[in-house]
Amino acid sequence: MTTADLHTLTGAYALHALSDEERKAFRRHLAACEPCTQETAELSATAARLGLAASVTPRPAMREQVLQRITTVRQESPREPALPRTDRTASWGRAVSRWALAACIAAATALGGIAVWQHERAEDALEQARRAEQGTDRIAAVLAAPDARTRSAKLADGATGTVVVSESQDRAVFVVSGMAHPPSGKVYQLWFDDHGSMRSAGLMDPGRSDQAVLLGGAVDGASGMGITVEPAGGSTAPTSSPVALMTFPA
Repeated sequence: MTTADLHTLTGAYALHALSDEERKAFRRHLAACEPCTQETAELSATAARLGLAASVTPRPAMREQVLQRITTVRQESPREPALPRTDRTASWGRAVSRWALAACIAAATALGGIAVWQHERAEDALEQARRAEQGTDRIAAVLAAPDARTRSAKLADGATGTVVVSESQDRAVFVVSGMAHPPSGKVYQLWFDDHGSMRSAGLMDPGRSDQAVLLGGAVDGASGMGITVEPAGGSTAPTSSPVALMTFPA
């Protein structure tokens, strides 16, 4: 199986539709492919979220239309944007495969600090991939929980936010679409509203308008959540007025 083939398996992986052999190969691929890691996270969250939707009976012609269209459309491989020259070394380090990682270790005594640096960068990439997959599984567990409850609201600038809370998981997920990017040097920070007292629940990705975020920490009886604009890296307490406040579904 080629790398190009692996790029097309994000959807099947998210739906647990791969064979054991294909799944193992794709998991190895995720360790070296950031676009596929991100796409898999998004597709897994979406698939789990769709499981909560109400079912309706489709019109009779829809089946034939879908079958016709899937014969003419194929999944595109994710495309990585061109990087400035100064970023190419970092990008290469993130893309090192397990085979290259082993080679770096074997060459460490001959290449000294350079090989050690490459090994550390490769280890970082593998750890990031592991964390991404764990995060995807946790988001999916909340969205697919039998007791998952949702509440949606219109946010600023036409954005739409949905919070999903599972009492059995004691966790919450915030799904947002169309969120404006924060000002330069700033980040959106999520907060649990503990009946008037704000508790940090992590940071959103400032470079993405659509994302699903697992709120950091247990819900622990919180009444809702808020979003503020904070300096890069976040704050220990809100330093600005909330751009959004949402109460958790009862």
